Amino acid sequence: MRIGFGAPVSGAWAGPENLARFAERAEELGYGSLWTFQRLLTPADPEALDVVYRSVLDPLVALSYVAARTTRIRLGVAVLNLPFVSPAYLAKQASTLDLLSGGRLDLGLGTGWQREEFVASGATLERRGARAEEYLQALHTLFRDEVSEFDGEFYTVVPSRMAPKPVGPALLLGGAAEAALRRAGRLADGWMSRSATDLTKISGQIATVREAAEKAGKDPDAVRIVVRGVVRAGGEPDQRLSGSYDKIREDTAWLGEQGVTEVFYDLNWDPQVGSPDVDPAAATARAEEILHELRPDR
Repeated sequence: MRIGFGAPVSGAWAGPENLARFAERAEELGYGSLWTFQRLLTPADPEALDVVYRSVLDPLVALSYVAARTTRIRLGVAVLNLPFVSPAYLAKQASTLDLLSGGRLDLGLGTGWQREEFVASGATLERRGARAEEYLQALHTLFRDEVSEFDGEFYTVVPSRMAPKPVGPALLLGGAAEAALRRAGRLADGWMSRSATDLTKISGQIATVREAAEKAGKDPDAVRIVVRGVVRAGGEPDQRLSGSYDKIREDTAWLGEQGVTEVFYDLNWDPQVGSPDVDPAAATARAEEILHELRPDR
């Protein structure tokens, strides 16, 4: 099972020095991947959402910065919300990042849920599942076909060429509803969990994803299952990935037994790290300790 790390993109520790330092150090320590996430806007009321969302770097721009400072570690987005940008524009961005990084991009996609973001993007909350299916079909032709073409209800790619082509990238889908799990199994290279996923029930979600993959004629064992590990170092031990470092490592191993293929430890959800209100030096020191203590070779 691959062990990854959430890049510093939210709150007090998110800045150019830390983004470069943690990316380079994670690669040195043997972490297999670095992950960002997207938040365009939050409600005007600062108490309306979790503090982690209040100050967030753009996920693809942050990964481009990281790509220039690393050579081996994979670069992931968990997730970018597809309703906010056209398939052609995202295909160009993702292809460029994937090519410049040497084929290291894992592109996680979601359907979004934050009303303010939909309004500002000129997008609609209706029929997001149907739109997601078409979006992936459009991405596939743009990534793979010499002459790309797609004619759907929501998206159209007239016969045209997009170059250069990417090396990959891997396409992953988020979502917790059964329809979203089945969509990931049918259409994507894998599924990724949310920060709010109840990890005690993840084996059932994995089974749904892999069953859908098998019905679609795919190898269910080849489907990637990626978990955002919301780590609470020193937290209550009755929760998964919370407690002592030994306990967190035990929980990680347990997730592998459930069928998870990758866990990335995301400290952006730790209020002592990902909040914009905490002391940046203290947030960085805590994150550095956790990065070192949970390194894959321990």
